[in-house]
Amino acid sequence: MNLPKHVKIVEVGPRDGLQNEPNKIDSATKVEFINRLSATGLSVIEATSMVNPARIPQLADAEVVYTNINKLPGVSYPVLIPNIKGMERALTVGVKEIALFTSASESFNQKNINCSITESLQRFEPVIELARQQNIRIRAYISCALGCPYDGDVKLERVARLAKQLHTMGCYEISLGDTIGVGTPRKAREMVLTVAEHVSIKHLAVHFHDTRGQALANIFVCLQEGVGVVDASVAGLGGCPYANGATGNVATEDLLYMLKGMDIETGVDLNLLVDAGRFICEKLGRENQSRVGRVLPRPPM
Repeated sequence: MNLPKHVKIVEVGPRDGLQNEPNKIDSATKVEFINRLSATGLSVIEATSMVNPARIPQLADAEVVYTNINKLPGVSYPVLIPNIKGMERALTVGVKEIALFTSASESFNQKNINCSITESLQRFEPVIELARQQNIRIRAYISCALGCPYDGDVKLERVARLAKQLHTMGCYEISLGDTIGVGTPRKAREMVLTVAEHVSIKHLAVHFHDTRGQALANIFVCLQEGVGVVDASVAGLGGCPYANGATGNVATEDLLYMLKGMDIETGVDLNLLVDAGRFICEKLGRENQSRVGRVLPRPPM
């Protein structure tokens, strides 16, 4: 099998995983959660988002959380940015990397960020210009790359064109998101190969929600095609406020277990990761969605 020797895991639990939780999570818990994730060996942990607190109340404490986490050398803590106002907030706390987001579906974009795809790209222009001036790295997400809860199927050519636009604008990495978890291995492979005709696969990441239990299988076929970056959320936390029925991201523990079983290096300690997942689930009072997280014993103290 043509598999990468190393995979970069982008941990999105503190942002994508917590944003849809109904009960308020205190800032200290979020900080402790991120610090535990930092100790696992993860190299990228998406810390929070500078979105409008009225739209995503759970992340209203973004500045407090980002300021108080222990930022380890060699670990990136990107912050999701919706617009120039969010970018200005990020600069006040010294953010070093940001993530932009749009959708391959017009209807989802209207529900999610109240604008068209074209308008979302126009909003990005001043954000990207300011990021360049401050030497801030820029990542981007494309939501609904395999299907939309409102429009149904999404044309892969549209996903590819959008990815190319984002890369040309200055995004070093484009994460292709199956937001509602409708993808299957064949569709996932077609998506990656179609986009790779426009953007080098070394600049692509994949982001699969596990709504129908297909996430690991989808990731596996993408790895075979040369993808080396995978987004995941510890304990399978997540869900989208604007996609009813979409469950969490693929669990980071389950992804790591699969990668280790294929001798693919990640630099991440599985036991510490499981412990971080158990910590946040206990704080949330909810079940751990990771299969591995429910099986492995707690690491020795």
